[in-house]
Amino acid sequence: MLIPLDYYRILGLPIQATAEQLQQAHRDRTLQLPRREYSEVAIVARKQLLDEACAVLSDSDGRKAYDASFLAKTYDRESEAALEAKHQRSKTSAGTATVLQDAGETAAAESKALEAAPDPHTPSIEIDDNQFVGALLVLQELGEYELVQKLGRPYLNNGSIGIAEGRFGDPQLVRPDIVLTVSLACLELGREQWQQGQYEKAAKSLEAGQELLLRESLFPSVRGEMQADLYKLRPYNILELLSLPEEKVAERRKGLQILREMLQERGGIDGSGDDRSGLGIEDFLRFVQQMRKHLTSSEQQALFEAEAGRPSAVATYLSVYTLLAQGFAARQPSMIRRAKLMLMQLGRRQDVHLEKAVCSLLLGQTEEASRALELSSEKEPLAFIREHSQDSPDLLPGLCLYAEHWLQEEVFPHFRDLANQSVSLKDYFADPKVQAYLEALPLEAETANEWVVVQPRSGKPSARLQPTAGRSPAAVPPPPSKQGASTVTLTPVPAGVSTAGSGPKSPATGAVPRPGAAVSLPTATAGPPPDSTSKQRRRKNSGRSGASGKGLTGDLVDRTRTQAAQISAKVKSMPRNRLALFLVAGVVSLLFLWLILSLLASAIQALSGPSLQGEQASVGLEAPPVEIPAVSAAPEPRAAASGAMTEEAARELVQSWLSAKAAALGPKHAVEELKQVLTEPALSRWQLMAEAQQRNNAYQRYVHKLEVNGITANPTNPDRVQVDAQVAEKAEVFDRDQPVSSRNENLRVRYDLIRQEGEWRIMDWQVIK
Repeated sequence: MLIPLDYYRILGLPIQATAEQLQQAHRDRTLQLPRREYSEVAIVARKQLLDEACAVLSDSDGRKAYDASFLAKTYDRESEAALEAKHQRSKTSAGTATVLQDAGETAAAESKALEAAPDPHTPSIEIDDNQFVGALLVLQELGEYELVQKLGRPYLNNGSIGIAEGRFGDPQLVRPDIVLTVSLACLELGREQWQQGQYEKAAKSLEAGQELLLRESLFPSVRGEMQADLYKLRPYNILELLSLPEEKVAERRKGLQILREMLQERGGIDGSGDDRSGLGIEDFLRFVQQMRKHLTSSEQQALFEAEAGRPSAVATYLSVYTLLAQGFAARQPSMIRRAKLMLMQLGRRQDVHLEKAVCSLLLGQTEEASRALELSSEKEPLAFIREHSQDSPDLLPGLCLYAEHWLQEEVFPHFRDLANQSVSLKDYFADPKVQAYLEALPLEAETANEWVVVQPRSGKPSARLQPTAGRSPAAVPPPPSKQGASTVTLTPVPAGVSTAGSGPKSPATGAVPRPGAAVSLPTATAGPPPDSTSKQRRRKNSGRSGASGKGLTGDLVDRTRTQAAQISAKVKSMPRNRLALFLVAGVVSLLFLWLILSLLASAIQALSGPSLQGEQASVGLEAPPVEIPAVSAAPEPRAAASGAMTEEAARELVQSWLSAKAAALGPKHAVEELKQVLTEPALSRWQLMAEAQQRNNAYQRYVHKLEVNGITANPTNPDRVQVDAQVAEKAEVFDRDQPVSSRNENLRVRYDLIRQEGEWRIMDWQVIK
């Protein structure tokens, strides 16, 4: 049978090779044994071909004759050898016609393999049938992977006649050798296509080889190599499929499905699971960043919102990023508001105050945007904002320019459907849908974060600036990218996104300043002025709290307040002379009443016997004079004012804090309970947070589990202690009684305790990663 090979290729030599080079190549090729999985039959057949090539080319006369035939086959379109090859093929086909007809599809496939003999322009050699396996092995070593599959696959179909009849040798040895050669050709072809950037073709080649080995139940080690390559190939395959035009729905859906499988194996975007792709956490994050530009905003929203529920900080960040971009592009501030609520989970990991400012600006909250800028520690962006807010009483002009450039240069380019859209804050706020939504929302204060690690800056910007008339944003250089704000490195995207802020105001409040219009932003220490709605809410709350008491006490209190108000009104309406007389009469009446009471007390004391001398113990019916411990209960551990803090006392204190937190941020907003556990600086921060949530009709429900790991005393100050604890927290976030989001986190927290006036309080804490 004819095989598209020539003796020079078998030895890996050019036609000009010398006799010495010929012998050296023969020795090298003979010593280079194939993989150990091959049988002795395949190795012997390969060596026969090497020896035959060396023998023909070593003889000078034989080489001249072969070179002439070689050149003739190369340049003569209809040489005798070509005609003979055609004749032999026709004879073979005719002689096996009956058998092929009976064999059906298998015979047709083998006939196709026989027709795969080279055309007249391709040098070829005649080999024996028992050398077929060796010839396939040589072709595979020469990199003719597609030709190996074309010649070998037809004989591997179920019920193959050529192998079953022993045409190529012992079927028990030959079939595994052909399977191995074809599968290795698939493996190497897949790797070659991988290097050429044809990732989908590479995956198909590897899958074809793996399917063949699985069907034959042979060579698990080779199958393992293919599977390992398929795992490593997945990120490249995903990028190629997702980069296809959006009309290729099936292919793009396949890419997203492969991506979800990888995320499931990794345990999330920032998970540490092994997906066998060889990508570490940082490399995988860079891959995600590279992939995002091939996804639309809606595709990213569906993907990252699902991943954020694991929970995942990175997925939450990307979800907020996506919602912000969609909300601005589609003129839907409600999506920006959703992003704010999701960002409540991110404040403990990164400084997102600058993003809060941008988000608040897009929701028309100029006061909150100013407060967020006051707390931000990002030097370069703040310098840009101040630079472009010169001669203005606030930082709003620079913030507008920064937000516009940030959206145009850092946000939109990472979305397939938004990359070419232009950003204009003026058009955004001029949209009727945006104006209607912002006007319908109540004024809210900033919702602080629950596990604050990044502390606000102690200093505040001294300059309060205003935009200059006629300044064009296009003429302003792009702002510096934010660096270091996030624990997630997804270059070149800045580390944070817009963050949770308060409800927006009407655009009429000056969310986007026009040239010459000065918009004043309050400082970070000043809260928003209470409006009539908040006043009415406080009055309603106070009325409800007064009406909650039942019985005689509540009625007496109400009557007393009413009478006091009436008396006060009457007193204020009296003339001055009558008022003076009234005051004198009142004083005299009080003195007379005091005299009567004193005489009455003396009379009672004289009737009851002599009085006790010296300091007496205070005894009441509701409590014994000496504490009586319970018989079965152990004494409750406590941290004495002069003693050291114990683990049990620390656990009790931290548990009290978690309970106070749940009460203060819960539906009843019991803010006063924070004073029993916290001290400054944590106390004021959490009071502001609880009050803000109460104003915004937002609350959270908590379930905590606590375990104290240890206590570290301060060697220089006995009134300071650090407590290391493991806190498992489940929380549900509600906005106007509607569930918004939930989370389940397991945190290691280090609490700073201080003893003040003999009582231990929590001063601050830090979440340890």
